[in-house]
Amino acid sequence: MKYVFLVGDGMADDPQPALGGKTPLEAAHTPSMDRIAERGRIGRILTVPPGLPPGSDVANLSLMGYDAAANYQGRGPIEAASIGVPLGPDDTAFRCNLVTLGGGLMADYSAGHIKTEESQPMLRELQGALGTGRIRFVPGISYRHLLIIKDFPAGLDCTPPHDISGQEWGPHLPKGPGRDIILDLMEKARPVLASSEINRRRSVPATDIWPWGQGRAMKLETLEQRFGLKGSVISAVDLVRGLGVLAGLKVRLVPGATGYLGTNYAGKIEAAKTALAEEDFVYLHVEAPDETSHEGDLAKKIQAIEEFDRNIVGEMLAWADGVRDVRIIVAPDHETKLATKTHAGGPIPYAVCGPGVARDGGAIYSERAAATAPVETAASVFERFIRGTW
Repeated sequence: MKYVFLVGDGMADDPQPALGGKTPLEAAHTPSMDRIAERGRIGRILTVPPGLPPGSDVANLSLMGYDAAANYQGRGPIEAASIGVPLGPDDTAFRCNLVTLGGGLMADYSAGHIKTEESQPMLRELQGALGTGRIRFVPGISYRHLLIIKDFPAGLDCTPPHDISGQEWGPHLPKGPGRDIILDLMEKARPVLASSEINRRRSVPATDIWPWGQGRAMKLETLEQRFGLKGSVISAVDLVRGLGVLAGLKVRLVPGATGYLGTNYAGKIEAAKTALAEEDFVYLHVEAPDETSHEGDLAKKIQAIEEFDRNIVGEMLAWADGVRDVRIIVAPDHETKLATKTHAGGPIPYAVCGPGVARDGGAIYSERAAATAPVETAASVFERFIRGTW
């Protein structure tokens, strides 16, 4: 049996007045996801346990079949695992965004979706200016980087920058133990970024760093240990790659995978086919619906969903039609609401088809189509997906 898990990050949303009460997922043209529902069944998953933040870290950890309430330590250490940065027992890893602040507002949580080749030199400049034996700045991808601090106290409350797009950032500065350390680094980073030659040439300069999502090193029982699965993760996002590393999956890098509209979909599909020729399982993640939701752009969100349906789901279904014994599941990881430009932790719809999956008579994949289904835990859905016990 081959197992294909397709994730359209942040696809789920609320009904939109501009769409006559339809959600973006309902309004989008999604024949491939509808085909999965028609061939199999739909349901609802709770990917964010009560008390945990509704982030992609918690939600994708859940979708991969883990109890997030028992295993989650923070976003930073997951991204450290992705880029192979070892954490000592006394290290705290923060996700460190390059952001654009202006007029007292969080003008852009991604510094204009800064390119990796622009952002990495800036992180090296920050390390040169502010790094010490205790503090390290580590380059990542695009606007997503790491800040690692040794012997940092527990209990600091940080706000994700994408949660406050277009809002005043002052009230959302860190609160609690270690606050002064982070505020001092943020203050000192500002002139370093302002003096960066690369940054001065950008139309949307990165004005500041914004550390958040901190935690200590995290360890998981691998999917091979739990289910006998050997597999791969395919994503443009360090966070999802890091979860794959922790789950014992092979990270397959795809040139031109951007985490945004028009990413290298064909490259992702080829990577998935290569993986499935050698392994049992692929976790293929597309970030664009989430990013366009954070921008609050309805048209772009619909475009992202349709690109995912056509270029990922449709292509994987076409491949599966020529291969025996393939089970496919499709889902968002969480809701990302256009109205608030941020994540929410409510139940999200999934559709699954393949051997062992009894059809339920549905033919549409959407929030409304799944609304009467019982809410299941993500860990139980993953186990049933692997065992084929529907």
